[in-house]
Order: sequence, then C-alpha cells, then structure tokens
Amino acid sequence: MRIDPEVPESLNVGRIDPERVDATTEADIARQAAADEAEAMQDVARFVRRVRLRLGLSQAEFAERINVPLDTIRNWEQGKRRPTGAAKALLKVLDKAPEAALAALH
Repeated sequence: MRIDPEVPESLNVGRIDPERVDATTEADIARQAAADEAEAMQDVARFVRRVRLRLGLSQAEFAERINVPLDTIRNWEQGKRRPTGAAKALLKVLDKAPEAALAALH
C-alpha cells in the first residue's frame, strides 16, 4: 500500500484532521502535555489512596507501616508528588500481596 499526501484518495479517512494538526501551536502542545501530566498525577494519587484504603489504614498509620513521612503520603494522595523507585515498587507489592508485604516490613 502506498500513501501519497498529494492524492487524497490514498489517505485513510478519519485518521487525522490535517488542518487542525497544521493549526496546532507549540503553546497548544504544551497545554495538552501539562493536562496529560496532571491527569497522570491524579491516576497515581487514586492508586495510592486505593492501596491505603484497601489496607484499612489512615494516612498516618500507612506512613508508619511503610516507614515514610506522613507528608509524603499526603503529597502522593493529593497528586502533588508521585512515588518513584522503591516506593513505587512497594506500592505495587502492597496492592497485589498486602499481607506478605506488610509482614516483610515488620
């Protein structure tokens, strides 16, 4: 199959709106990237909160059990920061095998 931009019949209908793409500015792209990042942060915040609530712990209890500052838990759940590295891995384990993870921590 050969796609030739000069031959409209060769383009799949509905793939993109070339006029809209051409009209997109760098500011538009930056705004969309910021919106995507904000949405991703909220997804992480919901995940952290869900893990904590499944364990039946308050933020303070959760912070103590996983040995991180309470402010860190608050920042994660408010979408101000996101867990990285070992904290991210620990949250995944807490989500999938909470009893084993909590037992290993104590």
